Amino acid sequence: MPKGYTRTDRIAEQIQREVAQMLRLDVKDPRVRMITLTGVEVTKDYSHAKVFYTSLDGVSDTVQQGLEHASGYLRSQLAHSMKLRITPQLHFVYDPSIERGAHLAQLIDQAVASDKSLHSSPKAPLDHLLKEGEAD
Repeated sequence: MPKGYTRTDRIAEQIQREVAQMLRLDVKDPRVRMITLTGVEVTKDYSHAKVFYTSLDGVSDTVQQGLEHASGYLRSQLAHSMKLRITPQLHFVYDPSIERGAHLAQLIDQAVASDKSLHSSPKAPLDHLLKEGEAD
């Protein structure tokens, strides 16, 4: 029987809350402004944590460099705020899911708009089909 909410899940959520707060309040690096943490995955031995983020600026090497530069500070602050035997090393990974979702929403909107334009005059396509049927 699988366990629903494991300790690693709770630690990952706590790391996400703590790192997000530190990025918002403590880190003064202008490269890491306007980012959102979308999730954290922690290894079973708590030695590594992947911190997934998205940025309003899109994919940017400067944001990644800023996060990597701040990772040591963030890890040391995590060690003080979370009482863990091992504080995980933070690895920042860009999460394109928000952009992908926006792109899919745009494609759906375009499909709906084109569908409405095709069906705005419903008799025209039917007349065309009737004319083809009479020719046979």
